[in-house]
Amino acid sequence: MGRYWTGNSRAPWHDYRARHIYHITLLKRAEVPDFGSLAGDWRLHSGTRGSSYVSASPIGKAVKDCLRNIGSIHPALRVLQYALMPDHLHILLSVESILDEILGRKLAAFKVMINKRTGFPCVFGKGFNDQILSFGRNLDTIYQYLRENPRRLAVRFANPDFFERRSNIRIGDTDCQAYGNLQLLENPFKDAVVVHRADSVKKREENRLRWLHTAANGGVIVSPFISKDEKAIRREAEDLGGRIIFLTNEPLKEREKPTAHDFSLCSEGRCLLIAPAEPLPFGRQTCLKLNSLAELISNFCSSSEL
Repeated sequence: MGRYWTGNSRAPWHDYRARHIYHITLLKRAEVPDFGSLAGDWRLHSGTRGSSYVSASPIGKAVKDCLRNIGSIHPALRVLQYALMPDHLHILLSVESILDEILGRKLAAFKVMINKRTGFPCVFGKGFNDQILSFGRNLDTIYQYLRENPRRLAVRFANPDFFERRSNIRIGDTDCQAYGNLQLLENPFKDAVVVHRADSVKKREENRLRWLHTAANGGVIVSPFISKDEKAIRREAEDLGGRIIFLTNEPLKEREKPTAHDFSLCSEGRCLLIAPAEPLPFGRQTCLKLNSLAELISNFCSSSEL
């Protein structure tokens, strides 16, 4: 999870009073007991009997009770789906009419409700992470992402080695290799970072803010990070605790590891390296192809769809 982004008071281009759907993440304070513990078998597909789930603790049950009563804070608030995890909470939240104050105030009131219900002075940390869903966005992939959250966590616990190598991923018409955290492909909040020469200064800054908001709020940025401006975005995103999918034109040789920097990010589960099965000569056409692959990846939510 990326650190809470304090750089520009949430998404500066967005009206947080307006009707919209958000993916909200609230992080538990370290001193508060876990909301629950993992149970079930990670080897079973999510939704099948006996598959992974979070068995809620007393404080987790209190959080769920408050979720069911979130409409008492404001009748426009509607929970479409949620995922209670041991140390955080995901909420797919619909704001169904214009609010009388910004969403952050309503979420603060929700936190107060939970504090009173549990008897803890502060159950959640400051602020919140949010992804702002575009109008017309198909919610099925996000429902699936939330349902499978317990299994993804169980898989990570059962397989602590995040350095997974795959040599059989096909993206569009290109055979590729992958090395690192393959679960990043399942994240529904991915954004391709491509800086065009023709972009105005205003357009570049708007894109920069959007990309950093994605990275700092639990999403993934995808790019070959070729230009100096794209490299700068990557550095800023990493400093915010963000996660990246990095495309390169050279395949990894057998037993070859990424550079020390990328290897470190992979060890934290924050990086996936994708490379062509056959080397691509560096040049403009290859840059265009890698940017096109980044766009394709950003539009899919699992390796099985690529």
